[in-house]
Amino acid sequence: MRSPNRAVLISAAALTLAACGSGPALDPSAGFGASPQLPEPRKGLVPTVKIAPAVGWPVGQMPTAAPGFSVNAFATGLDHPRWIYPLPNGDVLVAESNAPPKPEDKKGGIRGWVMRQVMGRAGAAVPSPDRIILLRDADRDGTAETRSVFMQDLTSPFGMALVGDRLFIANADAVVAVPYVTGQTRIEATPVTLSPLPAGRNHHWTKSLVASADESKLYVGVGSNSNVGENGMDEEVDRAAILEIDVATGARRLYASGLRNPVGMDWQPDSGMLWTAVNERDELGNDLVPDYMTSVTPGAFYGWPYSYYGQTVDTRIKPARPDLVARALKPDYALGAHTASLGLTFYQGASFPAAYRNGAFIGQHGSWNRNPPSGYKVVFVPFTAGKPSGPPQDILTGFLNGDGEALGRPVGVETDQTGALLVADDVGNVIWRVQASGPGAVTRR
Repeated sequence: MRSPNRAVLISAAALTLAACGSGPALDPSAGFGASPQLPEPRKGLVPTVKIAPAVGWPVGQMPTAAPGFSVNAFATGLDHPRWIYPLPNGDVLVAESNAPPKPEDKKGGIRGWVMRQVMGRAGAAVPSPDRIILLRDADRDGTAETRSVFMQDLTSPFGMALVGDRLFIANADAVVAVPYVTGQTRIEATPVTLSPLPAGRNHHWTKSLVASADESKLYVGVGSNSNVGENGMDEEVDRAAILEIDVATGARRLYASGLRNPVGMDWQPDSGMLWTAVNERDELGNDLVPDYMTSVTPGAFYGWPYSYYGQTVDTRIKPARPDLVARALKPDYALGAHTASLGLTFYQGASFPAAYRNGAFIGQHGSWNRNPPSGYKVVFVPFTAGKPSGPPQDILTGFLNGDGEALGRPVGVETDQTGALLVADDVGNVIWRVQASGPGAVTRR
């Protein structure tokens, strides 16, 4: 097929998909908070597709920080940076990563082909660099002066956690460990597998990672192998779940389940509870189902695929499981339908105003299946006594231009040693740094 005809076919198919099954969209705010609106499902033959083509940042342009904050580029020219991990000495590790090669989904044909094409337009189909980069800002001026390839030849690396003198990396197929010495800029040791992880099809490939306070356990977020189980529930064993791994032995157990795609994880400082940001299911219309963040109760079930947002039954799933639906917990806080909320970190720095202390920053990668789009920003949710206590606040916006193109897409969020917020942008290939503003604050123009 010649390129022009192929492009026309892709565009026509995308427009056809966008016209099907969407219906009018609610105001995005309706999908946020402890009690989001859950309209009637709108099911069509094919899902809504509304792509923001990835174009990157024009020279001199950057996102817009909220009033009281400024933003600058901490590092540029990266290769699909997805996740961030600050080391205790101030160095910053960045996982440059994307999906590993996948076998064809059982639901292939023209529908699968079109979906692959449109995801490519969104910047989600570049080859995985499979490495971790170390950034160093030795003079603490807010810009990394040096970078080095810290590790390479990994397998779609994502989550990272330093426990004692070992650095753990969550590859798409296993948690591996290497020895680490403070200040080193490259790891030469061969990674040793601590525990294998569900892999294979990898419909959701990212594996996030966080250590317990006593450093005896690791927690891994593992997404589902499908939207709603269409590839068979035999492919969902230990998926749509958070797994707990013993650091000493590698023994693994199911910690919580029914979480379609749990990505960002962090410990809420007031309560000591583990929280996660979860991407919910698709193909029910513009406003279903809201992504969410929630505290994670050990042994709990959160509904996927049989129900959503507690015990609202998804009638597409056969056979039904009323026994599991009856157990399904309602998430704590909705983050908007199709926002692709990926990054999650609780602020424990000292440089932001007191109102931000112990609240959650969330990186919203942005929708590909909502019309109009949602996400494409970093938001903040205040917390009081360990629980969300107010509406979301936009912290970093401007990732979409006036033509609906994606200049960038935020993913991981973390706090650096100075108390500034770092944001990985995998379309702009930048790590942004947000700080409390003063004279000369930088804003996008």
